[in-house]
Amino acid sequence: MKNWLIIISFYLIPLLIIFGIYFLKRKRKHHTGESILKQSLSDGLIHAASLHPIIDPTLCIGCGSCVSACPEHNVLGLVHQQAELINPTNCIGHGACKAACPQDAIKLVFGNATRGQEIPNVSPNYETCVKGIFIAGELGGMGLIRNAIEQGRLAMESVTSYVEIINKQRTFSKEILDSVIIGAGPAGMTATLGAVKSNLNSVTIDQESKGGTIAHFPKGKIVMTQEATMPLIGKVKFGEISKEKLMVFWLGVIRRYQLIINENEELLSISQIPDGLHQVKTNRSEYISKTVILTLGRRGSPRKLGVPGEEQSKVVYRLVDASQYKGKSVLVVGGGDSALEAACSIAEEYDTDVTISYRKDNFSRAKMKNQKRIELLQNEGKLNVLFSSQVKAIGKQSALINLKNETKEIPNQAVVVCAGGILPTSLLKSIGVSVEIKYGTE
Repeated sequence: MKNWLIIISFYLIPLLIIFGIYFLKRKRKHHTGESILKQSLSDGLIHAASLHPIIDPTLCIGCGSCVSACPEHNVLGLVHQQAELINPTNCIGHGACKAACPQDAIKLVFGNATRGQEIPNVSPNYETCVKGIFIAGELGGMGLIRNAIEQGRLAMESVTSYVEIINKQRTFSKEILDSVIIGAGPAGMTATLGAVKSNLNSVTIDQESKGGTIAHFPKGKIVMTQEATMPLIGKVKFGEISKEKLMVFWLGVIRRYQLIINENEELLSISQIPDGLHQVKTNRSEYISKTVILTLGRRGSPRKLGVPGEEQSKVVYRLVDASQYKGKSVLVVGGGDSALEAACSIAEEYDTDVTISYRKDNFSRAKMKNQKRIELLQNEGKLNVLFSSQVKAIGKQSALINLKNETKEIPNQAVVVCAGGILPTSLLKSIGVSVEIKYGTE
């Protein structure tokens, strides 16, 4: 009998300890998830900026696989024995949660019931309703570098198949291109690599510079991307990397494979012409092509304030290098992550006086880490926040701001407007591409 007691004690007690630790940790996870969700709701941080998961409570078994798979910290959590999106604002659409769910309880959607998101309609092969017009990357709602790379590669594979089919149907003159790639960000450059790999006769243009949006990230900005596969190169994995190192990589790729990218060439129009071809007009040239791949950023043209004085050279629409504002008073306009990051970067420079103006009463669109950074600098007296405010005019040495039914004059030598961009919806509609507003739908 004693031997049995010894044996039972030897095995049972460690098992009880293991289960006790497991359930204690699980309880803490649930408590943490519930706390973060309550805080998000309290702060109004309930809107995801892009693709995000919706979890079916009737299918979720609360295993936590999705929580473990999410690369972002405290975006998904366990609440009341089930997985839930506890910090929607910080979700950036990795999609790893859906792949990890053993119950297929997760679907990835755009927008929600109260805030829609405009998304062009594309088929699984990235072709739009207009034959020969393809969309990849951020314009299609996929903002992550990894997603843009993957879509650029897959879209070009579809273009290659499309070109092979129509080349069998008829003969084209040498002047007619196989593809025009519009945009030189991650999706556009990956598509360009795919064109080189497939020996396609193509042209790549960008209204600004190589690298697309990445080239205009603030100096020193850290970005994170996961493993992706690029034509000719194979698998690449960056992890956390600075904007500068990422640009070195892209420029190295351009040199190594002798990619030709026409910079400062702005798209003016795309029109269909006989034989299923497309006429692409730019500010510098005109192309006739069998296919077009749109890899534009969703920012399109910067959204302007539309106020007197905005045409001055002291007004810019993105921050590139915060050090240029040393010793200056700067007004930053906007409430998203780009505005908060710009305001903080400038405020951290020597002898700067920074004010951030936002029309709403909280930074509900921004990541929590950026909000905390703002609060810290505000507490240190390095930054002034004006909620529920609107710029009415910009002078040479100041700006007039409406603040709670009164007009306030803010001295400044520079204005950085980070109010997002105007989506190229009119361009898409002029081409004939259908655009749908998604309200929490796939």
